[in-house]
Amino acid sequence: MDPPVRPPLASFQDIARMIDHALLRPELTGVQVLEGLELAKRCHVASATVRPCDIEMAVRTLEGSPVRPASVCSFPHGSGNTATKLYETRDLLRRGAKEIDMVVAISKLLSREFEHVQVELLQVSELCHKEGAVLKVILETAYLTGELKIIACRCAARAEVDFVQTATGFAPAEATIEDVQLLRKHVPEGIGIKAAGLRTLDQVLEAYAAGCSRVGTDSTAAILEEWKARLAAASDQAVGNG
Repeated sequence: MDPPVRPPLASFQDIARMIDHALLRPELTGVQVLEGLELAKRCHVASATVRPCDIEMAVRTLEGSPVRPASVCSFPHGSGNTATKLYETRDLLRRGAKEIDMVVAISKLLSREFEHVQVELLQVSELCHKEGAVLKVILETAYLTGELKIIACRCAARAEVDFVQTATGFAPAEATIEDVQLLRKHVPEGIGIKAAGLRTLDQVLEAYAAGCSRVGTDSTAAILEEWKARLAAASDQAVGNG
């Protein structure tokens, strides 16, 4: 079944509001993280996603802006035990994070320990929602079969998470547009889909058409500059045709 036709993206903010600006690479210095936060603030993206050690800087820098400070839990492999994930989530929320991107227990999914996955998602979701925070669950689709992706979606839906995310961007293979379409098909409409690791405007537009409402990228500046150029060209063409 083809995905439903979505309304066209027509303004600069239509794309900006989809972006979670990623500041997660291990080699980033404090100065580079601050520069990335200032970029996110200028562009009014949805969120800036930082390493846990940088969340206080993100909260301070983004204060007064619409950009939400976000961080990651059990990143990038989802290998922490449940108690550790709950502590990390609670600590990030206490320090001001408004969005949490948590990696699902990949090894438990592959081992078909679905009850473990379900209970863990329920506990983290409850913790985030109690504090008014958004929970995005990263499936790391490169490691999962189609069956396991669907089961993970069902677990996420039962836990009433806010988003299901394709990948961390750190796996050996990237998520595909088919992954986006599969996730959109198997979670309720009330749960958003996030595609991570996108690098170009065309990838963002393709992901949007497939059902994404958020994208994770560290190529925010290039994507938004190209979008601005396309909007300007379309405006010039409309004036010329008029």
